Amino acid sequence: MLAPALSRRMTHQGLHFSWVIAGLTFLTMLFMSAALGLPGAMLQPLAKEFGWSTSQISSALALRFALFGLMGPFAAVLMERFGVRAVVATALSLVGGGMLLAGLVTQLWQLVLLWGVMLGVGSGMTALVLGAVVSNRWFATRRGLIMGILTASAATGQLICLPVAAWMIEQWGWRSPLLPLAVLCLAVMALVLLFMRDRPSDVGLAPYGADPAAVAAAATAPAVPAAQVTWRTPFVALREASVQPTFWLLFGTFFICGLSTNGLVQTHFISLCGDYGLAAVPAASVLAMMGMFDFIGTIASGWLSDRYDARKLLCWYYALRGLSLMWLPNAEFTLYGLSLFAVFYGLDWIATVPPTVRLTAERFGAAKVGMVFGWIFAGHQIGAAVAAYGAGLSRSLLLSYAPALYVAGAACLLAAVMAMVIRRKSVSPASP
Repeated sequence: MLAPALSRRMTHQGLHFSWVIAGLTFLTMLFMSAALGLPGAMLQPLAKEFGWSTSQISSALALRFALFGLMGPFAAVLMERFGVRAVVATALSLVGGGMLLAGLVTQLWQLVLLWGVMLGVGSGMTALVLGAVVSNRWFATRRGLIMGILTASAATGQLICLPVAAWMIEQWGWRSPLLPLAVLCLAVMALVLLFMRDRPSDVGLAPYGADPAAVAAAATAPAVPAAQVTWRTPFVALREASVQPTFWLLFGTFFICGLSTNGLVQTHFISLCGDYGLAAVPAASVLAMMGMFDFIGTIASGWLSDRYDARKLLCWYYALRGLSLMWLPNAEFTLYGLSLFAVFYGLDWIATVPPTVRLTAERFGAAKVGMVFGWIFAGHQIGAAVAAYGAGLSRSLLLSYAPALYVAGAACLLAAVMAMVIRRKSVSPASP
């Protein structure tokens, strides 16, 4: 009963309850992504305590990325069948529980279960799909702005908490950040259970910014049966999209996007800096700086995607990212040099999302963009998993991350070319 009461009070004050839903979604995606990024600060402490190699630990971290991505196409099905509130609360409980229990691990398989399976499935149940569902259900206007902010929060959360976590690890050991993050996830879960609702109609409202005349007409119009969403729906969408070369070009570029961001830099950057004598806290501060510039870059990318050719934007993003990664092994690992890298690299960390979504919508239509982009996003996380494990293997066998950085940089240059090969096709809006 709290949500309807709060909605009525906000309405009397000229506010819309959709902003509460957006705030809860922001917190959910922020702390989910923070939990997803936290294990990157623990590679070396875990290796020292248990004697596990970097590649062994990376196998658990790679699994979380793969499951995170593969859950994407099915997240919308879960939300449609069980409701947004139930899915988000379950996801937060899985991630919070995985963080809490990770402090008790003594065997590698336990780490794989908690940080590979529980963290991967829990974070994948929301991912970017949650932001898309909330922005489309609760907002009739300002959808692009809301989606840009929520998308940026997902990437920023993976990086912004790392300086605090690294300082806590340095002071009290690798287990110390687990309890606070678990408590935050469970606290947000409680707020979700109290205040989150699936649709505006659940609290007697229309979406924010909806035209009153259109709302009244829709209320009196005959009900149109909703399209049935089943577990087969994502596979049908994949089968239909996979016959078009554009799908594989977008899948391939997003695979490279994950290869060159989450899996490589987010997971291994602190360990990489440690190889060059830079302590964990300053290295994590560089990642946090990337997160701040990413927040700016992603919102700006959404604005640019509405005005310029999305293919050219992707070409620039991938080319500049590739050059920065190939320069990094030859850079002096000073705070000044790494700060320049953070600004340059951070601005397009996840700026590729808005133009990729736009190209997906143009090619496959608004009715299919959710499911098709879900599979393209799965490619992103598979690339992240490959990089998380591959960079760890490079560090274990070759005692250097440089080969992984060069490969990722070269792949980004390839993605820049692939982006320009994509053929644009305007699609008429789908019928309601």
